[in-house]
Amino acid sequence: MERRATASITAKLKSLGASASNLAAKVKQSLSKRPGPSARDSVRAHHSGPSPFGVLIRKEVADHIRSWRFILLLGIIALTCVASLYTAMNSIQEAIRSDSETNDFVILKLFTISDGTLPTFIGFVGFLGPLLGIGMGFDAINSERNKGTLSRIMAQPIHRDDLLNAKFVASLMVISLMFLTLGLLTMALGTLIIGIPPTFEEFLRVISFLVVTIFYVAFWLNLSITFSVRFRQPATSALSSIAVWLFFSFFFDMILNLLARGIAPNAATATMNDVLNYQNMMLWLGRLSPYTLFNEAASTLLMPSIRNLGPLTTEQVYGAIASPLPFGQSLLLVWPQITGLTAATLICFAISYVMFLRQEIRGRA
Repeated sequence: MERRATASITAKLKSLGASASNLAAKVKQSLSKRPGPSARDSVRAHHSGPSPFGVLIRKEVADHIRSWRFILLLGIIALTCVASLYTAMNSIQEAIRSDSETNDFVILKLFTISDGTLPTFIGFVGFLGPLLGIGMGFDAINSERNKGTLSRIMAQPIHRDDLLNAKFVASLMVISLMFLTLGLLTMALGTLIIGIPPTFEEFLRVISFLVVTIFYVAFWLNLSITFSVRFRQPATSALSSIAVWLFFSFFFDMILNLLARGIAPNAATATMNDVLNYQNMMLWLGRLSPYTLFNEAASTLLMPSIRNLGPLTTEQVYGAIASPLPFGQSLLLVWPQITGLTAATLICFAISYVMFLRQEIRGRA
């Protein structure tokens, strides 16, 4: 009897084990057909959470706006532009009476004329705009490295190029907002004081000038970021950027004048073709400077009377109709200058991008 009971219990246990194994196999098969909760949660979290690039941009924009450095630079540029507007308002009536051909572009004169005591709006922006770009980018990377926060940022699930792109995009957004606000505010104040609203072509020309200004300051911003990636100390990168700015602002024209005296053709034996080739060569050498490119583009967009940026012969001038150039033709005339500023900006960004990706990032000991 005991042997029969033992055999029956053993048979029941074997049947229970077989049923349990079948049940486990069915459960495993059903789970393999659909994604698990962990996979669904990870996908949902990936799509619902903010991107690291957007978080970095918001953080950089907030840091720029709250910094005293940006406030001081903004105050300097705003005060100088208001001063240039004041001098333009003092002489705009005389300019309108003396130049009857451009009476239809009164608002544009706010950016291009002055009574001689202070430079024009274009002059102030061309001289002080690079300082704003340099001031916002000379310590973009090396300050993070010296503080020890660069290794902490890179320890997060963030791509290395996202950090560099966010530094540039955030600074460019702040610069764009500042210059667009400053230019539109100048145009609005001039409209209120003069009492003449701008035409649609004047509005397009002012917006185009502001876009060119943003490209011009973006070049200096990228140049300062490049030096910030190359040098470890912020003071070294700032001095290098300022040295390049001083070279193109002052010494480049001096070097060109010395070069022009040395290669100028003899006035007694030179032909018309020799003079034209000499003028064209000096013109293209001068365009190696970003300030020259900006000055030519800004002047052409804000002065419809400018019809050519190169030397003209007597045959070309003879028979030409003295009329303002349409906006589309002015834009085509300065398109090479805009392309040159954009290309210089992209070259500086590519250099900083390659150097930053090749650098080794270590935590502070």
